Amino acid sequence: MSVKTEKSVKKRGRPVETKGQMSTEKIVLMAKELLKEDGKIPSIRKLARALNVDAMAIYHYFDNKNALLEAVTISLIDAIYDPVVSPEWRKELHALCLSYLQLLCDHPGLLETLLGMSTVGPAGVFIERFERALSCLALHDEDQTAALHLLVDYLHGYALALNCQPEATLAIEQLDGPLNFYMDALMLKKHHKKRQ
Repeated sequence: MSVKTEKSVKKRGRPVETKGQMSTEKIVLMAKELLKEDGKIPSIRKLARALNVDAMAIYHYFDNKNALLEAVTISLIDAIYDPVVSPEWRKELHALCLSYLQLLCDHPGLLETLLGMSTVGPAGVFIERFERALSCLALHDEDQTAALHLLVDYLHGYALALNCQPEATLAIEQLDGPLNFYMDALMLKKHHKKRQ
């Protein structure tokens, strides 16, 4: 008769709350690691195997895969640069854009995951930071929304190009020129608004 060690036995059902055991943070951290390795959010089964637990244990912490997906993506997006309200809004917006683009490059499957999500939690994090960076411009709501959509679409296209051609000459640093052009256009919009 063989005796199974604690490490060789998967924990079934509701996990026991002991120090070092399962937690939402531990699950999200492992899911982020697997996303970075595989380029996509892991299945619940793969995540459970990596954590050495039964798949049902994951559902004790997350109602379904979508809840896990939102927690993972919000955790990732929350790590991007958090601008401060400042007259140096260009510097703040530049740092936000570069950190977001770097995140999308570090996690090649993240862009497709974000675009395929039905929840708005991760997008809300970026929108809030974008609005904070531009707050001193006091743009009209419709202008700010148009500026947000244009910038996000550009960043997503840029990230897609970087991820599709990892050996190409395109680099994150090349974003500076187009981003400066975009910010110049925002300044023109602000000055045009003042003249009206």
